[in-house]
Amino acid sequence: MEKANGKLEKTVLEVLHPIVEENSCELVDIKYLRERGGRVLRIYLDKEGGVTVDDCANVSRELGVVLDAYDIMPQHSYTLEVSSPGLRRPLNRQSDYERFKGRKVKIKTTDPVGDRRVFSGTLLGMEGEMILVEVDGRSYSVPFGSVSRANLEIDFGKGARK
Repeated sequence: MEKANGKLEKTVLEVLHPIVEENSCELVDIKYLRERGGRVLRIYLDKEGGVTVDDCANVSRELGVVLDAYDIMPQHSYTLEVSSPGLRRPLNRQSDYERFKGRKVKIKTTDPVGDRRVFSGTLLGMEGEMILVEVDGRSYSVPFGSVSRANLEIDFGKGARK
């Protein structure tokens, strides 16, 4: 798989942000990949209450028109996919850690924090630059800058929806 170069990604982000905002959505992630069937520009959106199929269709339609009109991706044909980030939504911004406080998360770090690099537990929020997470009854403070990957986890425990 191949990620977009900096210039292409920056250009796509510049035209994408106003479209996402006009549709009352939040950009979660953007990926430009080479897959078996060709190149794919994958956009993940979210909003309070969750994105709908109509939200994704509107952003896809509007973005497709702009990308084609300005010939932003001239070198290759590509497939544009716009969707929700799914149940295991990535956590990319500090605000995500406050928004999803109380939810189950999995956080991986580049450097060990205490004796761990992987934290699967309950998100307690942010305190300054530290992410607070409870794992097996013990609280950890994980530096935001040391997170290599973080996402929501599905909670099948007590009180989970059936």
